[in-house]
Amino acid sequence: MLIRKMRLDKGWSQEHLSEISGLSVRTIQRIERGQKPSLESLKSLAAVFEVDVAELSQKLCPSDQKAETEKNDEPQEETQEIPMSQQQPTLDISEQETETLQYVKDIRGFYSHVIKYVVIMTILLAINLLTTPGKLWVIWPALGWGIGLIMHASSVYEIFNFFGPKWERKQFKKRMKNK
Repeated sequence: MLIRKMRLDKGWSQEHLSEISGLSVRTIQRIERGQKPSLESLKSLAAVFEVDVAELSQKLCPSDQKAETEKNDEPQEETQEIPMSQQQPTLDISEQETETLQYVKDIRGFYSHVIKYVVIMTILLAINLLTTPGKLWVIWPALGWGIGLIMHASSVYEIFNFFGPKWERKQFKKRMKNK
């Protein structure tokens, strides 16, 4: 997700990133979907996005960083403060961006649900009209699945938002008080 964000911030397509990084489009797609990149892929992407390989690795594979820091029990030397003009771009994704990405995924899931509903109901209608044209039994599965589709829409578009962010915050605070 981080690579996708960085790529989109620069206005690049996956194909363009592939060309300038020397990686295949398929590799870019795998990394954007969350698969762990190889060290060579990390180096190539870090060079293209002008960030440090270690920082990019830490953001993409945080579990590997924990294992690496556990190995290094030696005291670290103090680092000098780098002026802002020489610092590299940060890789942090804000909470708002994370929520927006999740919302877009939810909408995509709903649209996928609608497409499946339309295709399958069309097929069932054709089967119904070919086998028993006098009796429209297709109404019952369309009605049942339609109710589920309406529930999905109300959840995604927050029409009836019983368990929304306010409820989550309230439950979180309630649970934290108990601990």
